[in-house]
Amino acid sequence: MKKATKIIIRLVLVLVLMVAVYLGGVILYGTLSDYEPPETEPVTVNVSPNHQPLPDTLDFMIWNIGYAGLGKEMDFFYDGGERVEPPREWFDKYLNGVKTFLGAQKGIEFFLLQEVDRNSARSYYQDELKEIASVLPGYDTAFALNYNVGFVPMPLSNPMGQTYAGLLTLTNQQVTQCERRSFPGNFDWPKSVFMLDRCFMVSRVPASEGRELVVINTHNSAYDDGTLKAQQMEYLKSFILEEYEKGNFVIVGGDWNQNPPNYMPSIFASAGMPTMPGNAIDVDFLPEDWRWAYDATLPTNRDLSTAFDAHTSARGIIDFYLVSPNVRIQRVEGMDLGFEFSDHQPVKMRVLLNGPAEINDSLELIYSHE
Repeated sequence: MKKATKIIIRLVLVLVLMVAVYLGGVILYGTLSDYEPPETEPVTVNVSPNHQPLPDTLDFMIWNIGYAGLGKEMDFFYDGGERVEPPREWFDKYLNGVKTFLGAQKGIEFFLLQEVDRNSARSYYQDELKEIASVLPGYDTAFALNYNVGFVPMPLSNPMGQTYAGLLTLTNQQVTQCERRSFPGNFDWPKSVFMLDRCFMVSRVPASEGRELVVINTHNSAYDDGTLKAQQMEYLKSFILEEYEKGNFVIVGGDWNQNPPNYMPSIFASAGMPTMPGNAIDVDFLPEDWRWAYDATLPTNRDLSTAFDAHTSARGIIDFYLVSPNVRIQRVEGMDLGFEFSDHQPVKMRVLLNGPAEINDSLELIYSHE
């Protein structure tokens, strides 16, 4: 019995040592190869020859496509589920669904997409930028990298592996300058090595009287205690206020990983839908003439601890827009896809540049709840 116990102890020690060596090696490799982007860097725009003149009325769509890996059948290990990547047949269905839906939206001036994979194990190393661009011919594309890790070791039983993903902006307008802006802050080492390097992407389009339309695609931090989000929001605030002071039109859209000001989850609760916990942006975060635009009647994100269930899955709103006072909101519409292809749902917005102020005022109770 003593001999058997010693053998078991030795085997356990060997196993522990092997795991320690494995993790140590992964952390060392990750640290030495860590992606450390500068605060500001130019983004290459793949230019289409068919630009449209900038109209007064513009249509936008935001959508976190969840790398075409988080459709309705999926759960995710980081949110309390078990899966890391979908089976190949699920992935193909999700990616085809994303492409089909986006391809049917031709005519929208700006698509702001998040979690677009270009060379990741979780999405079978498919270049989703090229796949999406193929169904939207005539659109410029700009890609800002925010997840570049050679090997993500978690979960230990089935590591996520290589990830290469980011933000994708597509437009039929003439972008004269595009840049990636790193958000400040990150998780402590070694967790920071394997997490996203959060950023926003700025696209500039010439507008009337020497001004610019400044379009920002953002994807703020998740899984933090709020500290990182606060730093990011202050950085973004400083940037957009400066742009507005120049006389530019400013439109921000994306996945904020927090709720909009005056968010009212009771709307979903009254419809029998469980709601996700979250924190709303302070109503006094910006001057009152700035507008947060969202469809208060439709959730944009769902819980990933289990596959989607229309009756039990918790939902909320974390995907929305922010516009400067010289931009007038005409319409905001969430698109109900039943979370078929992603754990997020797209949101459309139509705006008027230099429109009358009463347009925003008439929408105030519907979209801003102010």
